[in-house]
Amino acid sequence: MKVATNNRIQDFGDAAKNILEFLHDRLGFSLWMVTRTEGEDWIVLSAEDHGYNVQQGNVFRWSDSFCSRMVQGQGPQITPCSRDVLAYETAPIGKQVPIASYIGFPLTHPNGELFGTLCAIDPNPQPDTIQDEYSLIELLANLLSNIIGMELKAQEAIRRLEQVRAECLKDYLTGLYNHRGWDELVKSEEERCQKYGNPAAIIVVNLDNFKSIIATAGYAAGDHLLQVTASYLKGIVPPSDVVARLGEDKFGVLTVEMNATDSMQLAKVIQQELDSAGLSASVRWAQRDPRKTLYDAYDLAQERLHTVQQTRKK
Repeated sequence: MKVATNNRIQDFGDAAKNILEFLHDRLGFSLWMVTRTEGEDWIVLSAEDHGYNVQQGNVFRWSDSFCSRMVQGQGPQITPCSRDVLAYETAPIGKQVPIASYIGFPLTHPNGELFGTLCAIDPNPQPDTIQDEYSLIELLANLLSNIIGMELKAQEAIRRLEQVRAECLKDYLTGLYNHRGWDELVKSEEERCQKYGNPAAIIVVNLDNFKSIIATAGYAAGDHLLQVTASYLKGIVPPSDVVARLGEDKFGVLTVEMNATDSMQLAKVIQQELDSAGLSASVRWAQRDPRKTLYDAYDLAQERLHTVQQTRKK
């Protein structure tokens, strides 16, 4: 059995990779994965694949998986022959790829909520002796859970530090991040999304009739409108999120570790608060698809904004 002695483990990604390699060398199985669950998305964060053509970044349907049944207690965590377990035999994923044996252990947040799984599948049944490895796999799953918990907590401080460093990249008029500051903070968050599977979204806000206001009331009126809008946005958006002025009359919000339901609600609150303040604005949003990037979410939010603006012109 090969033992990785020269690999320096610096973070969760390194730990996951080394653990998967170790378990494959020790127990076989054609596919080992570390995953994250987010709603119905089952996101592959790391994979040791030898036949299923699965890689980091792949996304599957959580409710189709053996793991979704395992965490509900419908099937054992180590199954030498998964065809003997009704919950696994009837799982949709078993109809999509050949699975005859399964290992799955939950990975949890420090508060006990499910983060994802450490799991393995193989197209062939395995000897019953793999059940003797329960304590070892459980130990490694707990180790990964602890690393995840520590790193996710550390990300809060890292985000604050990134925002402090970006203080010099602010729009002089509104006090919000400028386009360069936005680009740097979005880039950093996208890297975290890829590494941990974090949910995130982009909200775009565009002031309606801004150019006509300048034309009729002057630039001072336009500046005041921008400042008032920025003040409302800063008061509405959580401190951990990013608010930026992205153009003459456009603002952007990057939500951090926020699921689609909460992102949609935040966009609605922004629209309602601006409407209540008499600030005419169009607000659209897009959740980051784990198969894509935050840049794609921004493009989609922009498309939705453009659609509503074109509709209003008709």
